[in-house]
Amino acid sequence: MYEVLMVVYLLVAIGLVGLILIQQGKGADMGASFGAGASATLFGSSGAGNFLTRSTAVLAIGFFALSLIIGNLSANHTKSEGAWSDLSNGAAQVVEQISEDVQSEDKIPD
Repeated sequence: MYEVLMVVYLLVAIGLVGLILIQQGKGADMGASFGAGASATLFGSSGAGNFLTRSTAVLAIGFFALSLIIGNLSANHTKSEGAWSDLSNGAAQVVEQISEDVQSEDKIPD
């Protein structure tokens, strides 16, 4: 489930960035108010702003909700102890192996 949420989170983030980049700034509305052909657009003279604004708001809410959910899942995620967490037993075995190797080298005649 965590991996699925991460994929959805990535898609929402990419969609949010895309919608933000598509939107025009407030200064671009000046030409539309003087009749610069905005009535022939796909969404009409004011429809694009409302559609893009609402879509951005929905994706932003989804982005923050997914952030909270993934953060909650990550905070409660515990790691299992690995073999490297307690090296005291392994170190004793290595020291014994080295001492056996040194003793066997001493027994080899030159």
